[in-house]
Amino acid sequence: MTQPLSFAVIGHPVAHSRSPQIHTAFAAQFGIALVYERIDSPEADFEVAVERFFGQSGSGLNVTVPFKERAWQMASARLSARARDAGAVNTLWLDDGQLHGCNTDGVGLVNDLIRLDMPVKGARVLMVGAGGAARGVLGPLLKAGVAHIHVVNRNTARAQSLLDAWVLAHPQDTDKLQAGGFDQVANLAEPDLIINATSSSLQNEELPLPASVFGSQVCAYDMMYGDQPTAFMQQAQQAGSHQVADGLGMLVGQASESFLIWHGCQPNIEPVITQIRAQIKASVR
Repeated sequence: MTQPLSFAVIGHPVAHSRSPQIHTAFAAQFGIALVYERIDSPEADFEVAVERFFGQSGSGLNVTVPFKERAWQMASARLSARARDAGAVNTLWLDDGQLHGCNTDGVGLVNDLIRLDMPVKGARVLMVGAGGAARGVLGPLLKAGVAHIHVVNRNTARAQSLLDAWVLAHPQDTDKLQAGGFDQVANLAEPDLIINATSSSLQNEELPLPASVFGSQVCAYDMMYGDQPTAFMQQAQQAGSHQVADGLGMLVGQASESFLIWHGCQPNIEPVITQIRAQIKASVR
């Protein structure tokens, strides 16, 4: 009897990860036998844990915080274009005994925006946050055809640094990108889409954005998700935004792209989003 393929998500902490349920549900769509586990690695042992996993016939690893940049370093000789741009890796696999890395977060976001019929092509985007989450989605958003991205951050210099690094590698995007601080937001032209790429909703904190930016034609998307609408979603709704959504579809969507890399087939994410949403709600009852 053929042994099931072995996959895992590695992070610290990682007990909260929904990846095992998501990939098990994907595999059931295609009749693929796999085992998908969580690996909670001490920070000092990450590289050893990755080598051990693949040395024991592991087929693929998803990487979550705080290890995405270190995964990028491990696979630096064989990165996808998305991973090179993102400066982080969330998907690892071996090909001819060599470690390869990709970042599927950005394409997961774009595909979810399209699924939700939120504005992408030709859209003016206000991106809140200038950390790794923002960097990881810049490329896929630009490739999808957004017209302009204005990145704002509490630390204005960090937002400018993010865009300077991007433009250095992609000078053709110079006119599509702008950086600033929260104090400038009130004076900006109304965006089509606001994306929260900060972790503010994990602390249940509103962002220091004026209510006027959340116009009646504006869509608001939070990369975070939970059993209830996030603080950012509530802030946008109360200010009159046209449509709001959390990042669960992005989570399932990035997993779908990892699954495609590993197995060569693309799952249907809709029933899996529904399933995971139900699990989240049930877990807090």
